[in-house]
Amino acid sequence: MVRPAEAFAARIGLPVRDLDLLEQALIHSSWHHEHRGAALGHNERLEFLGDAVVNLAISEALYARHPDEDEGYLSARRAAIVSTTGLARLAGRIDLGEALMLGEGEAQRSGRRRPSLLASTLEAVAGAIYLDLGFEPVRDWLIEVAATELVAEAPIGALKSPKSRLQEYTQRHSGERPSYRLLGATGPDHERSFRIEVWVDGELLGVGEGPSRRTAETAAAAQALEQLRGAGAPSGPDGAGT
Repeated sequence: MVRPAEAFAARIGLPVRDLDLLEQALIHSSWHHEHRGAALGHNERLEFLGDAVVNLAISEALYARHPDEDEGYLSARRAAIVSTTGLARLAGRIDLGEALMLGEGEAQRSGRRRPSLLASTLEAVAGAIYLDLGFEPVRDWLIEVAATELVAEAPIGALKSPKSRLQEYTQRHSGERPSYRLLGATGPDHERSFRIEVWVDGELLGVGEGPSRRTAETAAAAQALEQLRGAGAPSGPDGAGT
């Protein structure tokens, strides 16, 4: 039987040497909690390391590709690419969700599609590849995956998080900020699930769920943006028409 890490390494096309390390990068804490006797730990330490690796790789690529842009432009574009939404988009391109090793409860709650989980796992994978192969291979791989976001033609507004886009839209059209309200939190500490609704101008526009208040707010904002698009919001809620 092919190991999850082996199949994933073949899919991303890298000559991975340490399959145990890559497999650890794919292990969510919920899976580890249900498999206490497993030899491998979960991926949170690798996520910590990978966060720095991803930021350096993207920073270096932006610096090289945009020699005439100032620090403000480079910072804004990097922030958009390495945001939870941005990294989840990159994870989707390599079908990272299919390789995740999740606990049963997390899998049933659509963990394989949760942006925060995808983003953190991508960072863990970057950390594992860095330790196994060094910086240049992981940098080149990340640049390939993020090629669309790194080019000058990609509008920064389209890369912003749903919360940022919703706030920009509401302030532009009504001067009000979206209001996020906690509906409740369920589940054990290691698999907490928050449910949050977002109100705009006294109207409920979205409800979201996630393992933290921040990710639940992001999901609610994304739903609100979809509702605004469906209602034919003038100038669009995606940053067009400032």
